[in-house]
Order: sequence, then C-alpha cells, then structure tokens
Amino acid sequence: MQLEYLLFDFSDEESGNGSFDAMASVASVSAHHVAAMNAEVQAVLAWSAAAFGVAAALDDGGEWDYELNQSEDGLLTTLTLTLSGTPAFCKAFSAAFPNS
Repeated sequence: MQLEYLLFDFSDEESGNGSFDAMASVASVSAHHVAAMNAEVQAVLAWSAAAFGVAAALDDGGEWDYELNQSEDGLLTTLTLTLSGTPAFCKAFSAAFPNS
C-alpha cells in the first residue's frame, strides 16, 4: 500500500521489538485532506489488526500496539502515530508499506 501522508521512521530495540513513528499535518480548512489523512491511519491500523490481531501491549504478549494523537491549532490538523511490534510484525509492516 502506498502511503501519501504518513512517513514512518523505524527504531529497533535490544529486545528485538521495534517501533514505527509518523507525524502528518494538513491544513485544517481542507476537509478532504483531513479525511484522507485519517483514512490512511485507519487503513494502517486495519492492516495491522487483520494481519496480527487486536492491538495489545507487547509486555502483555501482544504482537503489536499503537498510540495515536491528533490535535488542531486552527490552521493545521496534526497527528502522530506510533506502532510498536514484535520482529515478525516489523518485518511484515515493512513489506506491506515499503516506502514508510
């Protein structure tokens, strides 16, 4: 899947798990772009759930988890998304979203 709004940075941990961090901003007055950015986030989360089940804390045995925050300052709508996962999740995510 080609992503237009989210550009992820990957970080790996000594435990073998990893995380993907992305931030995206669009003009708040552009309802189309805000909706498209949110749809892209939902598509990434839907892929993750379909491929690895329900999000759950890695410390509790989950394969993947996420944190999503969105804010609006009147001019921009900005969101941050962090996906954390096991080595299997990270490998599959990188394959599914190769330009991320």
